[in-house]
Amino acid sequence: MTDLIVKSAIKDQLADQNVSADFYDALDSEVADLLEKAARRANDNDRKTVQPRDL
Repeated sequence: MTDLIVKSAIKDQLADQNVSADFYDALDSEVADLLEKAARRANDNDRKTVQPRDL
């Protein structure tokens, strides 16, 4: 699986928090699911372009 997130960006965003090592894998999985659902919705609406409304 390709990493969809940038760990340093997550660390910057959550600067005041500690982040466990397995958080990144879980977040990456959530993002992959979100992208899959958005692509499916675009296809269901006869579009090849994924748009914000597909989220």
